[in-house]
Amino acid sequence: MIDEAIKALRRGKFVLLHDSEKRENEIDLVIVCERVTARRVAEMRTLAGGLICVSVHPVAARNLGLPYMTEIYREAGDKFRVLEATRPDDIPYDERSAFSITVNHRKTFTGVTDRDRAMTIRELGRIGRKAMRREAVEEFGRSFRSPGHVHLLRAADGLLKERRGHTELSVALAEMAGVTPLVAICEVLDGGTGRAADLRKARRLAELLNTTLISGKEVADFWRGWVEEGWNS
Repeated sequence: MIDEAIKALRRGKFVLLHDSEKRENEIDLVIVCERVTARRVAEMRTLAGGLICVSVHPVAARNLGLPYMTEIYREAGDKFRVLEATRPDDIPYDERSAFSITVNHRKTFTGVTDRDRAMTIRELGRIGRKAMRREAVEEFGRSFRSPGHVHLLRAADGLLKERRGHTELSVALAEMAGVTPLVAICEVLDGGTGRAADLRKARRLAELLNTTLISGKEVADFWRGWVEEGWNS
């Protein structure tokens, strides 16, 4: 299944990714940023329904100067007491959040339409490709404004050695696929139950999209071999 998921990402298709029953127990739609269109954003809205975010590889995150949102809150907490009061120290499924800043591309209007968000996400992929090789903070500032309508998620520095959230799993999958490891993700929800979609619904969605549903364990196991055997060199 992992081979099928890698092929799907390379072709610009969605992949469905389940983290773990022991973690969030959620399924996300995953697609490479550079292949996102307005239609894909609409599908994420209507077929998945969760928050549309972009997972950023730690190398690109460092070269873009992206902080964790909790770092911003901590620095500003003395001035704005509400930020200190609402610190996320009780997340039930993890020790911390991967959220960074939110952005719109500067050429967007409101930033929320399918076209606007698609442009923002594609351009994040474009600048992320550069940021995998060099520092790009100034170019990032010329291209994007914050706050915006696309949420950035900063993957842990050690990727799956450090954390196994959808952020790290999706970035690791993209890295193994040989595509720019900035990936748009969106949780699949169930409007009937008011909860996250279960695996049965996810399998139906995978069939509808003619794509693959994989588990976080599959990604982590393959990634471990990929790193240990030097396939990434």
